Amino acid sequence: MDLENTSSRRKGGFRACSFIFVLGALENMGYIANMASMVIYFWFVMHFELATAATTLTNFMGSVMLLSLVGGFIADTYLNRFYTTLAFGALEVVGLAMVTIQAYSKDLQPEACNKAICISGGKAIMFIVSLILLALGAGGSRGAIPALGGDQFDSKEQKAGALASYYNWNLLCSTTGAIVGVTLIVWVSMNKAWYWGFLISTIATSIGYAVLGLGKPFFRIQPPGSSPLVKIAQVIVVAIRNRNLPVSNSTDRLYEIDDAARDPSEERIAHSKQFRFLDKAAILPKDTAPQAWKVCTVTQVEEVKVLIRMMPIIFSTIIMNTCMAQLQTFSVQQGIFMDAHLGSKTIPAPSIPVIPLIFLTILIPLYEFVAVPFARKITGRPSGITQLQRVGVGLVLGIISMTVAGVIEVYRKDEATKNPPKIISIFWLSFQYGIFGIADMFTVVGLMEFFYQEAPSGMRSLSTSFTWLSLAFGYFLSTIFVNVINSITKSITPSKQGWLHGNDLNANNLQLFYWFLAVLSTINFGVYIYFASWYKYKHDAPESSETETEPADSRYNVEMIQNYR
Repeated sequence: MDLENTSSRRKGGFRACSFIFVLGALENMGYIANMASMVIYFWFVMHFELATAATTLTNFMGSVMLLSLVGGFIADTYLNRFYTTLAFGALEVVGLAMVTIQAYSKDLQPEACNKAICISGGKAIMFIVSLILLALGAGGSRGAIPALGGDQFDSKEQKAGALASYYNWNLLCSTTGAIVGVTLIVWVSMNKAWYWGFLISTIATSIGYAVLGLGKPFFRIQPPGSSPLVKIAQVIVVAIRNRNLPVSNSTDRLYEIDDAARDPSEERIAHSKQFRFLDKAAILPKDTAPQAWKVCTVTQVEEVKVLIRMMPIIFSTIIMNTCMAQLQTFSVQQGIFMDAHLGSKTIPAPSIPVIPLIFLTILIPLYEFVAVPFARKITGRPSGITQLQRVGVGLVLGIISMTVAGVIEVYRKDEATKNPPKIISIFWLSFQYGIFGIADMFTVVGLMEFFYQEAPSGMRSLSTSFTWLSLAFGYFLSTIFVNVINSITKSITPSKQGWLHGNDLNANNLQLFYWFLAVLSTINFGVYIYFASWYKYKHDAPESSETETEPADSRYNVEMIQNYR
């Protein structure tokens, strides 16, 4: 037993996380490069119309993030987080290989036409299947990786700020890989051949997952537990069944198993007074044995309450991710109409995100080594500020970014239309990219840490996937906004043209779309402030009078507890 404990202590920590950092850098190298340039690939190679290319990319990215829930669910329930990452990683590599083959073969590419989408038949099938596999693989692995990294730190290390540091360094490594992607890979794709860029992405991603596999001896691997969806369903069903039972202000009547009989990997959660109706699921009817679907523990009920409290936080970060989608679509298309020269060199438009990425490589260490220690002295928190405060900072910066983006577009279009053929430098886009890059640093890391720490131990993969869920909804909402705004403005403008119609940005009103998102983001921030103030952290506000009460399970023997399970 001592040997097992010693072996366990040797595992985990930042040494194990280093394998995740390598994967993050190599996989993100290809993923970010593709996300930055694929809208151009859809536009020029697949011959999609400008708006169709943008919505195709945002739908794809939304699917990637939405499918992270599948990976998180499988990681928590059937496979562990390590094997789930590798399994979905294999699908991602296959998807990238198929995209590479189609980009290589002219016979698999469509001819130009006058339609919004020119691809059809077998070519369309290969195109769709490759994107499905790529989305499923990239999304599924993202559903497991954040929680796999968090598992490498015990509760003491997490409270000491190790978890926040892990997510900061993981973002730094991913950002470093992204810099290589949006410079080297994008340049190769647009100046040599598209298939060479996709091939480099495929090789880098394959190496990344191979490195993760080699790190298996160093990982703390948490075994999968019971289905989180089943546990949620049990609470809802039992609460409805017990709807006529009175809810007492005391926890004496609420069922809970003994700590000695609890799975060591599961933490006990103190009772809270929110959503009191769900407490009825923890009431054990008279003369009834404690069994699943008959009664739920207080901890199980509180797990559902935690998830409910998280929902408003998820939904109030969606608009910011809708704004992010514009930087990966319309902002890239703006760059096509701008001067991309740096001296005698030409900078590909999809490479402009390298500017905020470089900012991030400088700001993340400064935040970790300067800002956090300074804030820690003031707040007494290991992470400096709370996770929700960090997200709030990101939301404010997102508003500023969209406002600036509108101003830059006005300037770009004025110069292009009033003083042709004068066009402004592509580096003007660095303002909106730079501000939003910093916003992303605050928001994504804040959400990752928030969802991991607040989630029940058996739902952490699924919970950290909520960050990607917010991204998914943001991308899908972007598609909806583009289509709806185009339809509405087409019917009310004197020219009978939508804000985002056609392929000529100089004839569009992209700046109005940016400002529309800025106004919407401001309203959304007010909603976020309300729900962030309403949220009670799981460990910050225990009910001392209730947690000191002897749990009602002391009257149940081990046999009854086993029957319950």
